Amino acid sequence: MLMNQKNALRIAVRRTANGSATLDNSNGSMTAKMGILDRFRLDGKIALVTGSASGLGAAIAIAMAEAGASIACHGNRRPADETSAHIRSLGCASQSFAADLSQPDGAETLYETVSSALGAPDILINNAGMIYREPAETYNTEAWMTVLQVNLNSVFRLCQLAGRAMLERRQGKIINIASLLSFQGGIRVPAYAASKGGVAQLTKALANEWADRNVQVNAIAPGYFRTENTSALQKDETRNRQILERIPAGRWGEPEDIAGAAVFLASSASDYITGEVVVVDGGWMSR
Repeated sequence: MLMNQKNALRIAVRRTANGSATLDNSNGSMTAKMGILDRFRLDGKIALVTGSASGLGAAIAIAMAEAGASIACHGNRRPADETSAHIRSLGCASQSFAADLSQPDGAETLYETVSSALGAPDILINNAGMIYREPAETYNTEAWMTVLQVNLNSVFRLCQLAGRAMLERRQGKIINIASLLSFQGGIRVPAYAASKGGVAQLTKALANEWADRNVQVNAIAPGYFRTENTSALQKDETRNRQILERIPAGRWGEPEDIAGAAVFLASSASDYITGEVVVVDGGWMSR
């Protein structure tokens, strides 16, 4: 699929009464039975992955491409050119975009730019996020506002913009990246905890409103992964030991560990799942 073709073939999956599926192109001329593994494919889909310059976002973007989607890679503080180039090296379609989601108009600018270049996304992955650490009693109020803008306000705005087009098509997938701090309070990260709690509740609210129009909204709550956001914890010998002692899997998550859940929730295999916060944490929450 050429990335500048807005009217590219969009694959629609229809469920039959007995739970099987048919695969139709835009004019309805092709019909074929889909097996279970076929339902995990993302062929013909356009996915926007925010914060995909590195870490979890890059891993998700690459996995979506391997499943067949064309990927709009977004970079917030740094360009996502490397991720996009890597995806193209695999023979998959990708283009990189830049937008500052800490600004009130950042989400709208990003969505309009991507839609103009590639067409409205079929899949939205709200991964971009930031964290600021300081005791609550001295927490910088400007930092508080910036964290909420990136982690929650921009998530809502992108959901709203992408959701409108998805509702019109009566098909779409939104995956918001939540956190263990959607359930727990954390220490010295009040804005992050507040924003990720908001992401979990926003996910449920949108799912309630949009499920009957075939738009599924879910979230993934990653546990402790090796990313830039957790570098300080990894370097802290005491905290690193404490974290590993609680994780039943006995290790930090690698970015690739989140890819399977993301592809599943973006695919037709998850069409009857919405409003869920799927925890990918090596067992942390079960202990």
